[in-house]
Amino acid sequence: MRRYLTAAGVDAEIAPDQFTDGGWVLSLDGAEQSHVNLAHPEEIFYEYLRRVGNVVDVVAPAGTPIIAVHLGAGALTLARYIAATRPGSAQVAVEVAPELPGFVLEALPLPAGADVRMVVDDARAALPHVAALGTVDVVALDVFTGVDAPAHLTEASFYEEAAQLLSPDGVMVVNVGDNAGLTFFAGQARVMRSVFADVWCLADRQLLTGLYAGNLILVGGRRPLPREWAAYFEAAGPHPAGVLDGEGLAGHLPGMGWKITS
Repeated sequence: MRRYLTAAGVDAEIAPDQFTDGGWVLSLDGAEQSHVNLAHPEEIFYEYLRRVGNVVDVVAPAGTPIIAVHLGAGALTLARYIAATRPGSAQVAVEVAPELPGFVLEALPLPAGADVRMVVDDARAALPHVAALGTVDVVALDVFTGVDAPAHLTEASFYEEAAQLLSPDGVMVVNVGDNAGLTFFAGQARVMRSVFADVWCLADRQLLTGLYAGNLILVGGRRPLPREWAAYFEAAGPHPAGVLDGEGLAGHLPGMGWKITS
């Protein structure tokens, strides 16, 4: 299925995945954006998003409903995962491209019973409307593409606004895609550490060398994150799993030539 999204000015395509049975891939202008398995939404194909799913797994007791906000909707892979693993969860997905949600849901409907409200808006502009949900367990930000990231989503004031949505034990999970050197990632780590009480990093261990481009996950909490999470994230993978807790993130990055300050 293919469609030109006039407002966004991009060609969107949803095509069968060649590697997984029942898998579908959303591409924009030929670049893969999301992977969905309609038959098994509890399975996450992309490595970086699997790490985000691991955070979702521990933010509340297994199987219990949560409230989640997705800033950057894509094909709603994470929203589908939450609906499958935590039935009864209430979710809001914010997408800036007005035609994309309709295109995605026409080709890849949400599973029965999924409570996902779509909001077409800028991720930051939507935050006051999202606040009507009450306190939130997870805010997931997945819009960054390194230096091309929208500047107003990289500022401390944006993270402060997002943090205000969170319950005391809630977390903000940010996917940071970056080039080798990870300069943009380092900057976002610094900004998040200025806002949240605790910030961890989850990534392929090789990415922590700074020698390769890739996706790293930052997890920020209003309170210190539970120490037992580290062992879970390391065991859950994908492997080789690199896990930096707050002290590890603060200590590791300067040794690679990046300046990260408190």
